[in-house]
Amino acid sequence: MVLGGGRGTRLHPLTAERAKPAVPLGGRYRLIDIPLSNCVHSKINRIYVFTQFNSVSLNRHINNTFTFDAFSRGFVEVLAAEQTETSPNWFQGTADAIRQHLKHVSNSQANHYLILSGDQLYRMDYRDMLRTHLDNDADITVGVLPVDREACAGFGVLQARPDGKISEFVEKPTSDDVLERLKTPPEIFDDFGVDPKGRDYLASMGVYLFKREVLEAILLVEPSWIDFGKDVIPNSLDSYAVQAHLFEGFWEDIGTIGSYYKTSIEMAGPNPQFQFHENGKATYTRPRYLPGARISQADITNSIICEGTTIDGARVINSIIGIRTKLGAGALVEDSVIMGADYFEGERRTDSDVPIGIGEGSRVMAAIVDKNARIGKNVVIHGCRTCDDHIEGDGWILRDGIVLILKDAVIPDGTQIDFSTHP
Repeated sequence: MVLGGGRGTRLHPLTAERAKPAVPLGGRYRLIDIPLSNCVHSKINRIYVFTQFNSVSLNRHINNTFTFDAFSRGFVEVLAAEQTETSPNWFQGTADAIRQHLKHVSNSQANHYLILSGDQLYRMDYRDMLRTHLDNDADITVGVLPVDREACAGFGVLQARPDGKISEFVEKPTSDDVLERLKTPPEIFDDFGVDPKGRDYLASMGVYLFKREVLEAILLVEPSWIDFGKDVIPNSLDSYAVQAHLFEGFWEDIGTIGSYYKTSIEMAGPNPQFQFHENGKATYTRPRYLPGARISQADITNSIICEGTTIDGARVINSIIGIRTKLGAGALVEDSVIMGADYFEGERRTDSDVPIGIGEGSRVMAAIVDKNARIGKNVVIHGCRTCDDHIEGDGWILRDGIVLILKDAVIPDGTQIDFSTHP
């Protein structure tokens, strides 16, 4: 069960017209492709995706991408929030989302339920976690990873015993006394066979594995427990066997514009911590049958260039250039994410005389350009990584120091959106 999240306000405006798991990533993927691909490689093929906001594009993407063999029992089904006679409210939290659709989920007759988040970047074989779950006869198993003290305020932080059982769980602790109490002793890391490298705390990844009967009992008997991190996990420690499963690989929560931008730019670098393809573990996405990128008289450094792209006499530095992007002569794209387009120029009618893409002589730096944006000639778009201001203009927003050009926006010739000298 993949939790699609709420309104995604921290990722707004990327979530203004799409569900959070449908946010484009890496030029040609979407966030939902990560957990679903992990499931496929883990031989899990009965999957529900929970969402309640802007689910149309997510549903379309899943239907066009994750179709299993007709002779298997596999499926990926989007379960959107709905008002019924017995449940008139929208999802109140992560646990409540599953509670409201429990009658649909229980029809799968599964013995165990795996619960994932739809906005995290990592590669994991969930069979390893299931092995930990079964070997310890756990009622609940929580995926955990080492973090440093500074990161604790954004996680559920736990204390584990030498046998891996979780004895305490605190959601987003900030108190010095609590943090000192939750610090993991070195011998625990030794028992796990892990070098924490200065990361003295164990934090929840938001990946949970439940025995079927345990999850159903909790959701039906405790209606006030609406969130897994805040309610279900900490309140289950006394009644159930809750086990920690340590994950050591790369993991990133793509929950804010800042984290989305930082992770994207790092993926364009020479040695990214996460790659969309590893031997036997490709990240799957929608096949589009686009032509290869056409590059002429261009200067490209540390960048990802996706299919269907045309680059004529432009410079691209430390950036992602998404599908069907067109860069005009003399254009510069630096430290930016260009999401690309859903269609080529001319395939749909438009009233704008500015073509899709980035026009001649324009400069785009420290920016995210959403799908189908039309940036004219000699435009300057320059973010300010040290700015905390939230400023909005016609077709753009400054957030977390990044200029975001909105989906379908038209930026006329000569426009200046320049925060490079902003105090």
